[in-house]
Amino acid sequence: MSVPQRIAITGASGLIGTALVGHLKSEGHTVQRLVRRAPVAHDEIQWDPDTGFVDLEALAGVDAVIHLAGVGVGDKRWTKKYKAKILNSRLLGTTAIANAVSVVKPQVFISASAIGWYGESGNRSVVESDKSGDDFLAAVCREWEGAADLAGSVRTVKIRTGLVLDPTGGALGRMLPLFRLGLGGKLGNGKQWWSWITLHDQIRAIVFALENNISGPVNLTSPNPVTNQEFTSALARAMHRPALFPAPAIALKIALGGFSSEILGSKKVMPHALLEAGFKFDYPHITEALALLIEN
Repeated sequence: MSVPQRIAITGASGLIGTALVGHLKSEGHTVQRLVRRAPVAHDEIQWDPDTGFVDLEALAGVDAVIHLAGVGVGDKRWTKKYKAKILNSRLLGTTAIANAVSVVKPQVFISASAIGWYGESGNRSVVESDKSGDDFLAAVCREWEGAADLAGSVRTVKIRTGLVLDPTGGALGRMLPLFRLGLGGKLGNGKQWWSWITLHDQIRAIVFALENNISGPVNLTSPNPVTNQEFTSALARAMHRPALFPAPAIALKIALGGFSSEILGSKKVMPHALLEAGFKFDYPHITEALALLIEN
């Protein structure tokens, strides 16, 4: 964006949201965070995804809306109650914000989604035009993206995010303590494909979507997905530790319940839309990416 813009963000306190807010402010943009409580700062706008309320008067005049809010998929065991929470947090929140976007009409609406859209893809590469899968998260993503369409004529980008790598959180943050102790290893048979992106490139890709005239689903993943065994081996090398302790599939299923399907499942996702639009990854390869992340 060549000139400073006013950008509203939901989910601003999460791993991606925190980094994005910091980056946008450093570039001179005005960022307003949507919060569920009564605003206590000038940069806050109230909303309530459960009731559909959004303070339209405060939101009016924004140049862009970025919607990242939603409960963590891997934060808790997938009970029936928590699966409902996963779906509702995305469906209700996206419906509320997309309806607001259709009224205030910013230049662009960027709405979070996930590569869970594709379901199990095995060794087959998938791109944005591929159909949705048939498992729980694929169904969630269909509802999620469908709700984003309520934004109407506003340019809408649905960012299908992969495994976001940063040592401060997410999957990598959880794996690091085990690998530091030399207790890391492949998960299951290690042959499943993991589609990943560094937090650094994730933020750059979101800004790229803001600045360029692209719309529809956009995969936010490195152009070089790796198998879990390749990932864990690269992580062990970066940390100068062995990777001798694989986690058997049955143990993961017992420990994680339904979420184990995401750890053991295979998604080989390619960022076709980003590459076609001219985006260049700073860290397209896992070895260099992990070396940088562990070093820092």
